[in-house]
Amino acid sequence: MSLLEGRVAIVTGAGRGLGRAHALKLAEQGAKVIVNDLGSSAAGEGADQTPAQEVVAAIEAMGGQAAVNTSDVSNWSDAQEMVQQAIDTFGRLDILVNNAGILRDRMLVNMSEDEWDSVVKVHLKGTFAPLHHAANYWRLESKAGNPVDARVINTTSHSALFANIGQANYAAAKGGIATLTQLAARELARLGVTVNAIAPRAETRMTEGLSKGQSEERMAKRDPEWIAALVTWLASPESKEVSGRVFEAWGYGYSVIESWQHGPQMEASRDPTTIGEGVKKIVGFARANAGIDRNTWLNP
Repeated sequence: MSLLEGRVAIVTGAGRGLGRAHALKLAEQGAKVIVNDLGSSAAGEGADQTPAQEVVAAIEAMGGQAAVNTSDVSNWSDAQEMVQQAIDTFGRLDILVNNAGILRDRMLVNMSEDEWDSVVKVHLKGTFAPLHHAANYWRLESKAGNPVDARVINTTSHSALFANIGQANYAAAKGGIATLTQLAARELARLGVTVNAIAPRAETRMTEGLSKGQSEERMAKRDPEWIAALVTWLASPESKEVSGRVFEAWGYGYSVIESWQHGPQMEASRDPTTIGEGVKKIVGFARANAGIDRNTWLNP
């Protein structure tokens, strides 16, 4: 029995890279898939149905079922129509994988308002809008007495979790997604919906050029299929007890990100002239912020 037999999924940004790998792996495990992709460039420009059509064709060639969707996930009504398409085409919705995104990198002082707004819109609103409409479908199903066992997998980034320089717009949006994931997990638990996120490390057009000169072994560990395997398990009934978590993922392994924690404390004061030594002391006792280049087993 396949992990996802009889389940219906939406994967956003599924025409290339990670999204394509997610859609194919979900279908391989029995899911029927709405393949969403605008077909725009990595910077969010242009539109082309071909990438989504090619993924649907690949799924059908393996004996699966899939349909093309070219909605703009950051458009409120488009996101609603995408959710409705899954229901109308395949009769239900069980899985939402929010993967769509663009990049417009620039240092903070040089970033334009449009570069900020466009990236935050696609990533953060483009995660919230499909999640909102899917959650409302599951809420109505639950109120009607129909059992709900649904999954949401969002996409955050190491850029957000570890503050990568030159990506203020992208990091801010992805950081919002990480927190939204935790909040949504708490709000939707009563409906039978789990919500998790991944922070992937993969070689795609979004990371083109960043891996130049790396070994063949390291490049193999950046194959999107490693990440798609985790996403597929998180989308399955087996993951029912896992929610509100963020996972690092690539071929070197999977790791659970540990969220903000309460750290060292001191007495409060109404007088700002008296608190300096105490603040310095608790900062000295606190762990340093984790860095994106920290040499750990996930960053060999």
